[in-house]
Amino acid sequence: MQSYTIGQAARLLGVSPDTARRWADAGRVATHRDEGGRRLIDGRDLAAFSVELAKGGSGEEDASYTSVRNAFPGIVTAVKLGDVAAQVEIQAGPHRLVSLLTREAVEELGLEVGMEATARVKSTNVHIDRA
Repeated sequence: MQSYTIGQAARLLGVSPDTARRWADAGRVATHRDEGGRRLIDGRDLAAFSVELAKGGSGEEDASYTSVRNAFPGIVTAVKLGDVAAQVEIQAGPHRLVSLLTREAVEELGLEVGMEATARVKSTNVHIDRA
């Protein structure tokens, strides 16, 4: 069975290593130590915990009502405006997502470089939600 370090688990869960460490310290996910003393999380435990996190959501007040399930929260790194169309780039952890949308949509959302946004991917479309 594969085990993961706290840092690897954090990357897979999309959180900081400090957050993953706090969850482990609080007993939310079980850890064990290897020969070198590093804390490891069993792959099965990490998989179960990731499902638990996904089911928990971010709280009812922050709930997003959408049919698009693949959400990538990140930061806007580029906005290119044309006369009618626009291109928005978001860096979401290790993922760079690019969305082509109307200029009007970008202006209505007030999208600018440096702001938080969520790219939602469904099939071949990337939707942008302002944070």
